[in-house]
Amino acid sequence: MTSSSSSPTLAVLGCGWLGLPLAQALVAAGYAVRGSTTSPDKLPTLAAAGIQPTLLQLTPELSDDDPALAALLSGTETLVLNVPPRASSGIPYLAVLRPVAAAVQRHGVRQVLFVSSTGVYPDVNQPLTEADALASAEATSPLLQAEYLFATLPGVRATVVRMAGLIGPGRPPGRFLAGRQAVAQGSAPVNLIHLTDCVSILLSILKHQLWAVTLNASAAQHPLRREFYPVAARFLGLEPPTFLPEEAGGKTIDSTQLRQLTGYSFQHDDLLAALAYC
Repeated sequence: MTSSSSSPTLAVLGCGWLGLPLAQALVAAGYAVRGSTTSPDKLPTLAAAGIQPTLLQLTPELSDDDPALAALLSGTETLVLNVPPRASSGIPYLAVLRPVAAAVQRHGVRQVLFVSSTGVYPDVNQPLTEADALASAEATSPLLQAEYLFATLPGVRATVVRMAGLIGPGRPPGRFLAGRQAVAQGSAPVNLIHLTDCVSILLSILKHQLWAVTLNASAAQHPLRREFYPVAARFLGLEPPTFLPEEAGGKTIDSTQLRQLTGYSFQHDDLLAALAYC
């Protein structure tokens, strides 16, 4: 895509581990991109990557006409919202997103691509599709409440991508359980996705203008935790975890719908092979 205007038309709210590579890929694809960070030290990094940077700290007290929100969203057609919940902050997730939702409407943003998580699903021993966790205002999951908030904004088309556990550079799965003993749920399937696939999937959704859908994003292979994590730890030269002898299983994330609607072919469906790229 080549921008027909000098004014940015796409914003990435949250240029962190996933958001920054996504914003860089969008610039490379010809989009004009705005990006936000909570760290003043990252502003030069964003600018050097061709991203128009905005310093933005989300709080419940933000107004919808906040200057930083305006700098990010005014004249923007599409917002990629990549702000995961942070339990340590003590601030309700929905409270920090409501000002963003209000600003989306104030500034006429037409589309929102909401990066969510497969953590919204119950831990049951079966394959789970998008219909197995329904977003609503009354949902117990803050993520489901947030999905609903943006999906029901008048005049806005929102697509939700529920990412499995994130792995990639700086997040090697071998560190997740290394050295731990008697870990539970050894017979549960692993649900992970590599950064490269995360970025490519979001790019594909934007390219195809795939709106008003909810999609699971996970590698197709789901080895058992007791099989995968010891190998992943040894790959890094770390002490492998041990697991309790229990046989209870767990959820398997089904990403069939995403694959069918986008036509995207995952680069890292084989999670053991993906260890070399983390």
